[in-house]
Order: sequence, then structure tokens, then C-alpha cells
Amino acid sequence: MKNLEVNIAGVNLKNPFMPASGTAAYGQSLAKQINLDDLGALVIKSTTLNKKTGHPEPTTVQTSAGWLNAVGLKNPGIEEVEKEQLPWLAENYPNLPVIGSVAGDTTEEYIEVAKRMDNIANISILEINISCPNVANGGIEFGVEPSVVEELTRRIKDVTTKPVFMKLGPGVTSIVEIAAAAERGGCDGLTMINTIMGMEIDLNTRKPHLSNGTGGLSGRAIHPIAVRMIYQVRQQTKLPIIGVGGIFTAEDALELMLAGANAVQVGSARYGNPRVIEELIETFPSKMKEYHLGDINDIKQYWN
Repeated sequence: MKNLEVNIAGVNLKNPFMPASGTAAYGQSLAKQINLDDLGALVIKSTTLNKKTGHPEPTTVQTSAGWLNAVGLKNPGIEEVEKEQLPWLAENYPNLPVIGSVAGDTTEEYIEVAKRMDNIANISILEINISCPNVANGGIEFGVEPSVVEELTRRIKDVTTKPVFMKLGPGVTSIVEIAAAAERGGCDGLTMINTIMGMEIDLNTRKPHLSNGTGGLSGRAIHPIAVRMIYQVRQQTKLPIIGVGGIFTAEDALELMLAGANAVQVGSARYGNPRVIEELIETFPSKMKEYHLGDINDIKQYWN
């Protein structure tokens, strides 16, 4: 098998494949389906300072274009994650790189969660979910204003020694400006893209399918958007990028990597095929051979 090892921000991954945040919770359920040690890394569910119960059901719906979800950041809070979830991973998968996903309603909450994750030994990278509403700024998402992104990045970097990856959402005027703001703030890498806001209406009830009304669209429909945005940002930065958006096949993953991603996350595809990441790891070497790529690091030569 071809070498699939990659290094992102000083963290070695045996391969570039991992589940997207929120699709594997904290690993226990996924461990019943696949061997977690086969993954390049495990990205845990976005975690907030305090427990969140999330939105009432229904929180997900499958559409003709992909999945809509509005879970509402449901999670047990950082204390339980510290005491129960991460120790379980450390005991059972001590060599598995774990990416901790940080979320919050305020800058101070982000900082506190980042501080506490900094003290968790088996977390290798912090991924900052900046698609959360900023309650101090009228509910506008943290990730849409460059000045807010830069400040939040800088303040999180001040409280952690772990690499910080800012997760960018696509609902912005210029993804390049947001990425540049994160880089000015001192981030070590980027994850992109998050979901796109959408809605589906039930023709029988005349109301939205989701209890929240709107939800984040993921799946095949957003793949070309992810390719475009990763490509644009890669032209402006040398930071490592974790690409995410509509990966179902080895070709999809290769396309995001050719656009500029160093590694990739898989989300919606797991709903229909829990083993999809293992299958991608198995088939990716032959796909590289088919397209005359000798090593995964050869892909970088096509970035500029």
C-alpha cells in the first residue's frame, strides 16, 4: 500500500481521513462499527462550556440535495468530556490523534473550553467552530466578520499550546478574507467548509421539516463549493487545510486535496455507509495510482 502519512501542524497522521465533527460524537458508537485506530484522527463533537440539550426533534432531514441538520450543538459540556469521554479514548486508543472541537456563545466561553482542552493530554489539535451565534453581537455568527475572527483566534492562541485550526463556514462575503483574518490571529491551520444554511418545507404540513426551521446543508451539493473555497484560500496561504464537504468517494477526496487540502473529513456519507472512511483508506492508494500520483505528498505540487 502506498504511504498515506501526512503531517498537519506538527501532528503526524497515518492517513488523511477522519470523521467530521458531530458525525461520530466522542467515538464510542463509531468504535462498534470500525477500528478507530484505522483513522488518521478522530474529530469529536463540538463541545461547549456547559451542557446543551439542543433543538427538539426533528433535527435532521434528508433532502434531494443532501442532509439538513439543526441539532443545536447538543453536547454534555466540557466537564463530562474531560472526565468521561476523553479518558475512554485515551485508555482504549492511546495512539489515536484526537481533534477537540470547541464551540461557545461568547468569546469567554470559547477561551474557557480551549483552556480546558489544552490540559487534556490526548487532544492533539483544537478545531474552533466559529459558525456559532455571538450573543454579544446580536446573534451574528463569529465566523462572518474578519475582525471578530482575528480577535477570537488570537485570544484562543494565548491560552493553548496546541495547534489551533479555525473551522470556516461558507456563508461569508469573502472566504479568503476570513482565512486571512484567522491567519493574522495566529492560527496553525484551517478546516473548511462548514455546512450551508438551508430549509426544506413539508408539503403536507406546510411547515419546515426541522423544528428549528433552518438547518445546515451537507452532502454532495456542497462539494463543488468546498473545492472552490479551498482552492481560493490555498492560493493565499501555506497553512495546512483540512478539507470537508461532500466526500463520498476516493475521487471526491482527491479533488479536495488537489484544490489544496492536506487532509479531509467525511460527514454525510457516513449516514448511509458507516464504513465509508475505512473504504476510502483502502481505495485511495489505487485511485492515486490511477491518476499517476506516486505519493500523497506529490499532490502539493499542483497547488499553485
